[in-house]
Amino acid sequence: MINFFRKIRLNLLVENNTGKYFKYAIGEIALVVIGILIALGINNWNSNRIQRQRESLLLSELNKEFKSNKIQLDSVLTKHKYSMKSVEYLMSRLPIKNLKIENLDSLSYHIYHLGTFYTFNPSGGVINSLMNSSTINIITNNELRKFIIGWNDVLLDYQEEEILARDNYINHLKHFEKKHFNYNSNYYKYLNDPRIDLSILQTLEFDNYVQDRRFDLDNILNNSYGELDAIINTIDKIIELSEAKK
Repeated sequence: MINFFRKIRLNLLVENNTGKYFKYAIGEIALVVIGILIALGINNWNSNRIQRQRESLLLSELNKEFKSNKIQLDSVLTKHKYSMKSVEYLMSRLPIKNLKIENLDSLSYHIYHLGTFYTFNPSGGVINSLMNSSTINIITNNELRKFIIGWNDVLLDYQEEEILARDNYINHLKHFEKKHFNYNSNYYKYLNDPRIDLSILQTLEFDNYVQDRRFDLDNILNNSYGELDAIINTIDKIIELSEAKK
């Protein structure tokens, strides 16, 4: 093809037809430019197609990850609420004045569940990959990108209350349990052990133990700063915005 165009130019020069030569040269340059632009357009289209395929794959994995995280958060919150019900039962009995009229099995059951502890530890493989490798730029939805970028801050805000409650339980409340109750996976042994001095249930120390746990659980479930609402909303929005379009 190049030789063909070269022969035409040479013939025009031999014929001394300078005007036609320059017109032809301009036309040839224009064809070359058009060819380059077409090639660039095809390359850009192909590059965009590959980018959209990568985005689609990442969104699919992100959607799966956050659906799994939502299931875990729901499970953890259910357990927190379950512990809170036990707290509320025990609070309703305080101060315990007459052990003879108390249902010790019920007290044992609720003290056991008061001491169960769980934390939300979501999977972060996909979202961390997006942030650490700057692949976040491949996400075309600006709203989704905003929630992805803000995820770690929202997570840390929520986890802060769980961490404070966990540390308080491990460093203080658990010691109280191990000292005064039969620390056993069978809750019926919490109080039904002849070595346990049941009078501990009538002390201010026991009242404070229950109220301390209530304070921690309340901070997780009913925080006035809205950390729980924020993390639930963020998870729901990431799931919604990463959902494959039907």
